[in-house]
Amino acid sequence: MLKHTEGFSFPQGFLWGGATAANQLEGAYDADGKGLSTSDMAPFIPHELRDGKDFTFDVDSVQLEEYLDGDTGVYFPKRKGVDFYNHYKEDIALFAEMGFKVFRLSIAWTRIFPTGEETVPNEAGLAFYDKVFDELLKYGIEPLVTISHYEMPVELSRKYNGWENRKMIELYLKFANTLFDRYKNKVKYWITFNEMNMILTSLYTGGGILEDRILGTKEQVAYQATHHQFVASALAVKSCKEKIPGAQIGCMICRLETYAASSKPEDALQTLKEDQMNLFYPEVQARGEYPAYMQRYFKENQIELVKEPGDDQILKDNTVDYIAFSYYMTYIGKYDPNDNSNSGMLVSQIKNPHLQVSEWGWPIDPIGLRIALNRLYDRYRMPLFIVENGLGAKDVVEEDGSVHDSYRIDYLQKHIEQMREAVQDGVELMGFTSWGPIDIISCSTSEMEKRYGFIYVDQDNSGNGTLERSRKDSFYWYKKVIESNGSEL
Repeated sequence: MLKHTEGFSFPQGFLWGGATAANQLEGAYDADGKGLSTSDMAPFIPHELRDGKDFTFDVDSVQLEEYLDGDTGVYFPKRKGVDFYNHYKEDIALFAEMGFKVFRLSIAWTRIFPTGEETVPNEAGLAFYDKVFDELLKYGIEPLVTISHYEMPVELSRKYNGWENRKMIELYLKFANTLFDRYKNKVKYWITFNEMNMILTSLYTGGGILEDRILGTKEQVAYQATHHQFVASALAVKSCKEKIPGAQIGCMICRLETYAASSKPEDALQTLKEDQMNLFYPEVQARGEYPAYMQRYFKENQIELVKEPGDDQILKDNTVDYIAFSYYMTYIGKYDPNDNSNSGMLVSQIKNPHLQVSEWGWPIDPIGLRIALNRLYDRYRMPLFIVENGLGAKDVVEEDGSVHDSYRIDYLQKHIEQMREAVQDGVELMGFTSWGPIDIISCSTSEMEKRYGFIYVDQDNSGNGTLERSRKDSFYWYKKVIESNGSEL
């Protein structure tokens, strides 16, 4: 058994809070000049019609044009979100009541540049985030801003096929620099891209790329788009540090700690390779160069990256200040020369018999978080920030309006215990932002019933409900965790 560090407190200044994304939270998709984003095109597909798929966020060019016509009868939940746009003061007051030190949010690109190609930003969009940041700072809550979180102007997908085209670097930097200039006195914590390695799973979600329009193989396009994002991220790091002295700007990945299916050396090697496919993202952004193992992989798989002179130096000169990551589950690596279908899967089809799973089939592995923290810190020796972790579950509202979500408390308690162990191991951990501190639309399935929040929002999968906010049992639990700086779980 692992020793439980009773009474242990996290370092002074540890950043406790919650994390969200604009496209799942804000709603008001057409308010005050906002344009349509790629996430606004993600439809709700009822569970019985998903063909067993847990991820329904891909859109092709034919669907996109149909959705833009507007007469499909399809419901797009991310357009409505949970109406943070009109409830932000109420929601931030609830975050403050829990004692948040930090709130992670993203800025909707299309609120600032509705099509992505305007020369002048939309003032109404900029003013909205001014109000949000002012409200946060009023309560002493630091904003942690993700510049690009699974959305971009849909017109950039239509015109350039998203990050397949190098033109996106210029357009992203215009967006990022506008944010740095406007909010330099209000935001000091930044992330360039959310879960950058997601592009290997979904070209559309991670890169705004319509797969039926790509030139070349899916893998070739994914890595070329990744290179464009690497360059854009590095240039954003450079600009942020020039414009905002003392700012901290990081990269982010979805961390899937990988275990070998057996003690066979072939499985161990396959597991190593699976890990490398994800870890090379912070490798490039934290160390400033493509690792040799990826150079070999590109060569052996006929992947040729198109670079411009100076790209490698840009990456080398502009590394990040910290590595942020999401952690939800662990993954199994197994070598099979005749079947590579599990390789790179976000949720492995190989089940771990030693782990329980959530209602959505995600393995629950708190100890895996301690392993992930130690491995990342051992590898990069740079501050880490857990910016997503939580349990998606169906909540039941009792007759008196209460929600007894002991399962969520148990999940987070066990994960924070392992965070404490990792800090005792010597890991430099900046903070923890639980995913979805208020119920929001699911990223993967655009449903509402997969809830993560400490705060219940009265809305169903079809968008019906009062949008009334109420505190779950976990709300009061997390408040005590923050008050005690993690010593009381």
